[in-house]
Amino acid sequence: MPTRLRPTAPMAPDAILVGDPGRALLLAQELLEKPKMSNHARGLWGYTGRTPAGDELTIQATGMGGPSATIVLTDLAELGARRMIRVGTCAAFGTEAQAGELLLIEAARATVGSAAAFGLAAGDTVPPDRQLSERLRIELGTGAREAIVASLDTLPVGAADAAGAAAGDMQTLAVFARAATLEIAAAAVLVVAEAEGDERLDDEKLGLTAVRAGKAAANALSNPQVEG
Repeated sequence: MPTRLRPTAPMAPDAILVGDPGRALLLAQELLEKPKMSNHARGLWGYTGRTPAGDELTIQATGMGGPSATIVLTDLAELGARRMIRVGTCAAFGTEAQAGELLLIEAARATVGSAAAFGLAAGDTVPPDRQLSERLRIELGTGAREAIVASLDTLPVGAADAAGAAAGDMQTLAVFARAATLEIAAAAVLVVAEAEGDERLDDEKLGLTAVRAGKAAANALSNPQVEG
């Protein structure tokens, strides 16, 4: 039994990861039929149920920051999870991305700080699982564009952190790197919640965009594998 997550119901082999516990509840209500809370330990709310297509799916909060996400992902793997999609938020660098935009992450780039825990130096990149990310791309269609996200330990971000990335976030690199060591498929789609000029999405728009991303993620986990 994992020492952080304390599941009160069986967990699914497929999971959507979100940072915010409240967003985990929102996605569970939107994506699952009769969702059951499968974890509430440490405030990391998790829900498991079936999608309208009949597939088992867990939606699990990961808390804030890469270390927290890594611990949750490791516990989920111990509980049988094998494929995960992060549906998170990010902050744009300059005018590269706009608030409310969805970014399909083609790679997460290390800057400094906790990325070193994965043996990564500043500038190193970690890709998502190719097949799962391609399935997510198909489900998102023209509603998202591919981008690189920079790994950060603190927000807000500065131009020096960009390293050629469209945006920065605190968890995607940790999810990709840890999933690779555990031989788990991982991908990510991020909502641009903050942009240049202190532009921020309000809670309603952020929730609606996260639901759109969550539906694409659930479909990507459900649909047959992409060949090639």
